[in-house]
Amino acid sequence: MATKPFDMPLPALQRGKACLRCRKRKMRCDGVKPTCQQCVRAKKPDLCQYDDGKTKTKTQMLRENIERLEQRIRELEDPDYVPPVVSLQYPQFHRRSESDSSSSTDSPDSTVFSTPHSPFPPSVTGSPQESWVQFHMSPSPTPSDACQMSQQPSAEFAQMLVDTFAPHRHQCLLGLHMGRLRDSFAKPLSEQHHPVLTNAIFLWACYLSRPAPLSEHEYHFLSRALDALSDGLQRSQYILDVIQASCLLSLYFLSNGRAIEGSCHATTAASLTMQCGLHGVMTGQTTFESSGAFSPYRLDQPKDAIEQGERILTFWQVFIIDRCWSAILQKPVIIPDGPEGCLSVIMPWPQGMKEYELGQINGYQLFSTASSYLEDGVSRLSDSFSPLTLRIKASVLFQHAHHLTSRWEQRRRLNHTDYLSTTENYVGLTLPNTFSDEFQALEQAISRFLSPQIPIHQLDSAMPEDRQACITSYTLANVAMVILNYSLGDADPAAYEKCLRAARCCVSLVEYIAETDYEFLDPILGPCWSFVVDALVRDLYTIEASWPLVSSADVRREIGTMLYAMNNLGKRFPSVAYSLSKVQKRLTGI
Repeated sequence: MATKPFDMPLPALQRGKACLRCRKRKMRCDGVKPTCQQCVRAKKPDLCQYDDGKTKTKTQMLRENIERLEQRIRELEDPDYVPPVVSLQYPQFHRRSESDSSSSTDSPDSTVFSTPHSPFPPSVTGSPQESWVQFHMSPSPTPSDACQMSQQPSAEFAQMLVDTFAPHRHQCLLGLHMGRLRDSFAKPLSEQHHPVLTNAIFLWACYLSRPAPLSEHEYHFLSRALDALSDGLQRSQYILDVIQASCLLSLYFLSNGRAIEGSCHATTAASLTMQCGLHGVMTGQTTFESSGAFSPYRLDQPKDAIEQGERILTFWQVFIIDRCWSAILQKPVIIPDGPEGCLSVIMPWPQGMKEYELGQINGYQLFSTASSYLEDGVSRLSDSFSPLTLRIKASVLFQHAHHLTSRWEQRRRLNHTDYLSTTENYVGLTLPNTFSDEFQALEQAISRFLSPQIPIHQLDSAMPEDRQACITSYTLANVAMVILNYSLGDADPAAYEKCLRAARCCVSLVEYIAETDYEFLDPILGPCWSFVVDALVRDLYTIEASWPLVSSADVRREIGTMLYAMNNLGKRFPSVAYSLSKVQKRLTGI
């Protein structure tokens, strides 16, 4: 019996001659143009595209047309807009088959997200504080989801990405010499930073450029950074790059609301910091060594003051992330806060990169820097008021307030009667002596921190970078006071007033934030503002329930100010938008 023509095996094609759809599905393609038999049978002739490297596919032409239209819109909206000199469209970045686009729109997850970049479901419940630890996020992109590119971007494209990232490096707390980073792209690969760090920086450059066309490369660089992480961990000479990259990845995930992934990378950075001895780098000692010790990560001596400065700044970057986000995520800190022998923090306060360029490095102190600040306040350490130092001190206060309150809440739940004393007027709160002493000591430390700082009304005259740093530090310190007194305020009028006064200080800070500042603010402000709104909403409930009636116009205005700020910050960091939606639901009907 004769064999029908369509039963004959298809002849083998040359590699790269099959259509994109058949390549993606790993099906045998006959290479017939304009439509192969596989696409004809699937009734998808419009999706049969060939990429021979000479002509552009339909998808590429559509994307280029979209980019031209977006650029034209920007030119019409902003007469001063100057088109970029370097084209951001790289065909190899965008070669996705039609299956990628169809799967992304037809999958169940696609109906959950409100915006292409938002990892949050539209309907959520709970309090703002809970929102930072109870996310339902999308999974991390995998190499099959991300754009494919077989080689690193060109030196010119890498320079453009670094230029995009550089003005925002303080948001990520990255203590890297930008000049040396730019110069490294012209050096041999062996003298460059590890790809895990460069790709993490490129990731942030794309992330911060949303919704510009550059952001299309975001998931590509995320995939490359995650892939390079395992390789970096196997090369001890790149341990500092791995630590810095882990910090960037952590903040990327946290600012997108992906708390578990962010927590994982933050823990990695802090653990590696302690293991390689970065916390005692100024003493030249790492960890205690014995015949049974095994530590594959050893730091070589720094080549110069700039490299030493980068190590100091990297440690404090890890320290701040560990302190602040551990409190938000309700997990223990990794870097100890006390004289723990070889684990104690022996490190000078950070300085500016320009000082390190001049070879000026402060001498280290033979004490744990962070714990000494809490014990002695500013009496011994009042000579250091750099923006980053203020951020470190505020982070210590913020985490310590959260830790102390959590301990008290836990003990109160375990033995509620020990903490209550009934009087004729109300049930007041009585703290054990040890807790009372710690509360008072921390309150005094917060007051000492805030008292010598620049008055709020003078922030307008400060440089933008300094103003943004001060806003973050002052907010952290005031929110520490809010956290410390929030639970006590239900039964103690004095604590209630302290909590409300600190919340209103945060409102005053927000009123001095310029519209141009939001693009450069630290993502930690999102959860901090949620604490502030909690205190204001409680006051609103109290006023609404009081008799005789009292006007709630002022507190409503304050809440409106905070919601406006959260909305602006939420445009940059989706996690803040998620928290904002929960706050707005709480306010429905009030």
